[in-house]
Amino acid sequence: MIPVQAATEVSQHLHPLISDLGLILMTAGVAVLLFKKIRQPLVLGYLIAGFLAGPNFIFFPSVQEVNSIEVWAEIGVIFLLFSLGLEFSFKKLMKVGGTASITAGFQITTMILLGYLTGQWMGWSQMDSIFLGAILSMSSTTIILRAFDELNVKGKKFAGIVFGTLIVEDIVAILLMVLLSTIAVSQQFSGIELFESVLKLLFFLILWFVGGIFFIPTLLKKAKKLFNEETLLIISIALCLMMVILATKAGFSPALGAFIMGSIIAETIHSERIEHLIKPVKDLFGAVFFVSVGMLINPNTLVEYAVPVLIITLITIFGKSMSTLFGALIAGQPLKQSVQSGMSLAQIGEFSFIIATLGMTLKVTSDFLYPIIVAVSAITTFTTPFMIKVSLPVYERLIKILPKSWMAAIERYSANSLSTKTTTDWQIVLKAKISQIVVHSVIIIAIIILSDRYLIPLTEDFEFGNTVAAFITSVLVAPFLWALTLRKVAGEQIAALRKEGTHRGQIMLLIIIRISLGIFFIGFLLNNFFSPLIAFFTLIVAISVYLLFPKKLNSLYSKLEIHFFENFNDREITQAKRRRTDLSPWDGHMAFFDITKQSNLAGKALKELQIREDMGINIAFIKRGGITINIPDGNERVFPGDEICVIGTDDQVQIFKSYLDQNEIEVPESVTKTAIILKQLELKSEEFIGMSIRKSQLREKTKGLIVGIERNGKRILNPKSEIILEKEDIIWIVGNEDLLAKLVEK
Repeated sequence: MIPVQAATEVSQHLHPLISDLGLILMTAGVAVLLFKKIRQPLVLGYLIAGFLAGPNFIFFPSVQEVNSIEVWAEIGVIFLLFSLGLEFSFKKLMKVGGTASITAGFQITTMILLGYLTGQWMGWSQMDSIFLGAILSMSSTTIILRAFDELNVKGKKFAGIVFGTLIVEDIVAILLMVLLSTIAVSQQFSGIELFESVLKLLFFLILWFVGGIFFIPTLLKKAKKLFNEETLLIISIALCLMMVILATKAGFSPALGAFIMGSIIAETIHSERIEHLIKPVKDLFGAVFFVSVGMLINPNTLVEYAVPVLIITLITIFGKSMSTLFGALIAGQPLKQSVQSGMSLAQIGEFSFIIATLGMTLKVTSDFLYPIIVAVSAITTFTTPFMIKVSLPVYERLIKILPKSWMAAIERYSANSLSTKTTTDWQIVLKAKISQIVVHSVIIIAIIILSDRYLIPLTEDFEFGNTVAAFITSVLVAPFLWALTLRKVAGEQIAALRKEGTHRGQIMLLIIIRISLGIFFIGFLLNNFFSPLIAFFTLIVAISVYLLFPKKLNSLYSKLEIHFFENFNDREITQAKRRRTDLSPWDGHMAFFDITKQSNLAGKALKELQIREDMGINIAFIKRGGITINIPDGNERVFPGDEICVIGTDDQVQIFKSYLDQNEIEVPESVTKTAIILKQLELKSEEFIGMSIRKSQLREKTKGLIVGIERNGKRILNPKSEIILEKEDIIWIVGNEDLLAKLVEK
């Protein structure tokens, strides 16, 4: 009787949070299966699951503690933003270029203004209108990626514009969250406060980025031998939450900290592995977040605000389509790509929910705004694939409607904008000098602030404690002060400008600004933390050090700079080393290409093209008319009309595609199913264990090619035929589907 009674007591004391989480995940699981079956976005399924588990649906068990679920939802936002940061990479932003920046900038500005005016027209409060504009300015990466995959348009030219625009939108969304928080707290539009918030955000972004890239990749590399999946997952989550704490302490949202840490880790060689490990955690808490969003859906509110839902939906679809279209045209894109890009971005998604959540958390938006946004998101989710499909017919219709003079003007403007633009020496010098001033000023200010908050309290009780603190601070800032004031950048361009006799005044002004800032940081800023005498003494010491030890400072700064850029470029350097020999089947996939009649590769043997040696690409088969040549050897030739199937990573396939594009090869619009597949096989049968790859005759039995072996967590890429197969090896084979299926059955 006692054990039964004890069990009863345990069940009676089960915390409502656990039962609530069980209810949420059970409902979400059913919704996922259903929406997977009907091929609809999972986000929509989570929203419906939340509605069913929420307090507004009386025919289903409801959660007991909504406040606790909100905590889980906040964790979900953190992991969603961390995962987004892992996919982001600062290099992607630098490669986006002017087209995506102009397109996104015009679209975001237009939609913020349009959303605000719409809210005011409907009689909403000022804060509701502001948040509505911010919400409508964001598009959904998840929905667009899914639609592009289904419609097979990822390789189209307009898809690159869309992806670039989404990257810029992600950055602007982070900025908007900071600005909206400032507006919500002050409840007024103070230009000075907004300017201070932007400066503060830029200061911390630069500081976190520079510090993060300098230390975190080094930490991960030093501990590389200690990593397994468990430790790497724990460390990555710990780094994420550490940055969340830092961001919160600095007065920013936790989501910003998570995004920044993800972006820093994205520059490391472990980024793909961490992204893979964090995905289940993100999916779990992301599901809780979207379910919590669905809990706020109130049918009565939707009925009451049916007209605003319809109005905002139409503004989202047509407003975003037109603003993106005009933004792309202004950026110099042809009309066709502009129309396709505009109609692809006509929806709201993940960041819109996060911004709406921010408004509710700060208690500055009305209760009706959230369910309205959820309804608009659901409707635009369904309309997105249709909009993408009809974008081409719309373009063809526009060609017939628009005057020929307009079309000629658009084509002329696009051709001029897309022509090669040269960067002048002065532009290079200006960019280098501004970067030098901004980055080093941020580092110096950060060191002085940290010294004031943490170093001075440690030394103030000692005699000459302030002097010691000033000396340590000056030593720490010395290399960066030298880099700010005396280090030469863009020397060749400056020499060329001096030879031409141009921009002498501007160059001299930049030099004066640099030296003045150096004196300001040493003297005036230190004077705020120390006595004027100590600040003056530090200034004299610093100037003496600069004059007596310029080579030492140069050497010290160069080591710091080299270390930073080694960490910053480590991922690309590692990939470049592997590119010639590496085929990563774990990230690999099959891609299909057609050889045109004009291709200058036609008639050449595969061993002559050196495709595998140069790019790490394996050719799975060549389809020629009704004949398929599986696993062709080096003597096989390619001919016009051949369809070739290759296997490789995303990066390898992209390099191969660029190589083919240079030789006039086209990518087919659709891919037909082939009997050649990539499959993984775990060796459990004694038949092959202890044999070499050659003796096992796996190649002959599958009419395939072994492209990789995973053994004890390690990967053997492009294994040699004499490698001995061991028990529980996971081998990756590209070969005949039927023969591989028979092999698996054994």
